[in-house]
Amino acid sequence: MDGGAVGPESFAFDPRGEGPYTGVSGGRIVKWAASEGRWVDFAYTSPSRDVCEKPHDHQEMEHVCGRPLGLGFDPRTSRLYIADAYMGLLAVGPGGGLATAVVAQADGVSFRFTNSLDVDPRSGAVYFTDSSSQYQRRNYIPLILSGDRTGRLMKYDPESNHVTTILSNLSFPNGVALDENGDFLLVVETSTCRILKYWLKTPPHEAAGEVEIFARLPGFPDNIRRSPRGGYWVGIFSKRNAVFERVLSSSWMGKFLLGLPIDVMKVHGLYTSWRGKGMAVRLSEAGEVVEILEERVGNRWRSISEVEERDGGFWIGSVNVPFAGFYKARNR
Repeated sequence: MDGGAVGPESFAFDPRGEGPYTGVSGGRIVKWAASEGRWVDFAYTSPSRDVCEKPHDHQEMEHVCGRPLGLGFDPRTSRLYIADAYMGLLAVGPGGGLATAVVAQADGVSFRFTNSLDVDPRSGAVYFTDSSSQYQRRNYIPLILSGDRTGRLMKYDPESNHVTTILSNLSFPNGVALDENGDFLLVVETSTCRILKYWLKTPPHEAAGEVEIFARLPGFPDNIRRSPRGGYWVGIFSKRNAVFERVLSSSWMGKFLLGLPIDVMKVHGLYTSWRGKGMAVRLSEAGEVVEILEERVGNRWRSISEVEERDGGFWIGSVNVPFAGFYKARNR
């Protein structure tokens, strides 16, 4: 990607099928111009362009420049909604430019780590996550180690301009996906390596508002997207291993590590660059793993954030690498 940008975490295609669009470091949303074979600037989430366009440590300046993560278009209006980790839920029109704030708090509690979203194509409602009320994105490892459960799943209604908290007390809620019929939501809990199902409508023998475990995963999940072949693709940031299992199984161990005079974010960064390995899984409608995407040689995809299946291939996102990947699918 140009300009030293990194971290194309999530993808969105506009109602005309153009794109994808993706958010990167420095607070920019860029668009893939297929006819030109390059990425072009489309929008940005912070007005501080004089500072954010200069070379700098992107992570240290995220709170100033913004860090766009989840993206989704309202197909009725071509409005692009943006979950910016620091700026809250934003939106920008089809012409791009500076995104404007939609909501920055719910129930009197400000968003600290706005993360992922999905848009209901029928109503335009936006379902989105705030991963923590205590920790920001640049401190996501302390968020996990501390056992934080202040994450929330919310709904924004564009008709009433009102935001409602649907679920609270979540462990690092991340990706969110609305099922095709609008009956339920799937929300990823990164810390617990599981996906929850929240019923929006009344299924047989149950009441709307019920929550159940949809799937347990072999690693730390990020975003979730519907597959055109049925089911859902889930990006796995890194696999579970004995080290993480031991730390996460004991609350005192996580707090002990946070109390040490070390930068846990830098330690984790070194570990993932050396041993971390991401993957992606496609889940069936019943939450069972039916397909796996995994790099067999090398370690380019050490932190897969999202898989968007489209046009006979897979767009692969990551929070750490300076490129977006597209893999052509084999004949099925």
